[in-house]
Amino acid sequence: MLRVGIIGCGRISDLHVLGYEGRDDARIVALCDVDPDNAASKVQQWGLPEAAVFEDYRELCESGLVDLVEIIVPHHLHYEIAAFAVGCDLHVSMQKPQSLNLADADRLMSAAAQSSKVVRLYENFLFYPPVLKALELVEQGLIGEPLSVRLKSNAGYSPDAWDIPMEALLWRHAPEQCGGGPLVFDDGHHKFSLAWIVLGQPAEVHAWIGSTFVLSFELDSPSLVSMRYESGAIANLEVVYSPDLLIEGTAHYAQDDRMEITGTRGVIWVNRGHGRIGNSPPVVSYADGNVEAHECATGWEHSFIRATRSLLDTIATGREPILTLAEGRDILAAALAAQRSARTGAVVGVEAPIGRAPEAVRAALVSPTGSGLATEGGGG
Repeated sequence: MLRVGIIGCGRISDLHVLGYEGRDDARIVALCDVDPDNAASKVQQWGLPEAAVFEDYRELCESGLVDLVEIIVPHHLHYEIAAFAVGCDLHVSMQKPQSLNLADADRLMSAAAQSSKVVRLYENFLFYPPVLKALELVEQGLIGEPLSVRLKSNAGYSPDAWDIPMEALLWRHAPEQCGGGPLVFDDGHHKFSLAWIVLGQPAEVHAWIGSTFVLSFELDSPSLVSMRYESGAIANLEVVYSPDLLIEGTAHYAQDDRMEITGTRGVIWVNRGHGRIGNSPPVVSYADGNVEAHECATGWEHSFIRATRSLLDTIATGREPILTLAEGRDILAAALAAQRSARTGAVVGVEAPIGRAPEAVRAALVSPTGSGLATEGGGG
């Protein structure tokens, strides 16, 4: 039985815990938050009356109570806490990004390389059922060799969206804590991961990052990021905030995400993200003159459930996690290149990748015996 400690009990932690429900191989036994009242409220909300509560992550990591920690805190604390947890010989799952710069990413990789435990970057978007279906179709060769990826991140409004605590809004709009803006860098990391899982690390990045004020907060929108790959493939990320755009079907963020993958013989469209615009099927493919709709689960919570269960399966089987810190560093390098390009107005080169090729990770992700499609059920 894996004993799990949750470090950071903010809004998003409610989704992280879902993957532990119904498991007989892992149990949440400790919570840590700088606000003890917040942690105590989660003890009640999550039904964990016996869980220990800590204010200092160091005390939790050194307590001997846990085998695995999930790090769900503001970005600027990721490296510091993960490095400490690795030093305590714990399994570590950390929310993206793994650091705010490549130097810290390198230091963390070096520390993790000395550990026998699993250390992985938590990237739930790769486990979102419509994305998994699209990647499965790519793996089957339906559209041939991928040539381009188009990503659209569209924020709007929804009467059903959850409330975001003021503390979460504040740190995401503080570049020294977030690392960039809330849309292109914070949420954008998910989109860079989606481009990576199809095409790998780009050779060059060019970005224009705009600015829109909403009340007293500045959103990095509208923005456009373009990427070119050594293979000749291309990708782009378009980020738009549409204040009067109704986003339906979401209990979470008022945002819709769309993805288009074009190959040598066909196209795949992913039409659902956090929410939906209209009633298009979640995934549509076109190849050899045939259009096909693909139905699958679309609740955003499924991406977290599968990501957590993948972690547990990884620890149990000894497989490489999705993602390792090496792949996480490659994705971070592209995200940081976009920030530099926007500041300088120039095309920015991205250093050579150090992680596995995306084809290897993609195959593992969608394999019936791997870490993605096979984690629909519960149980240990």
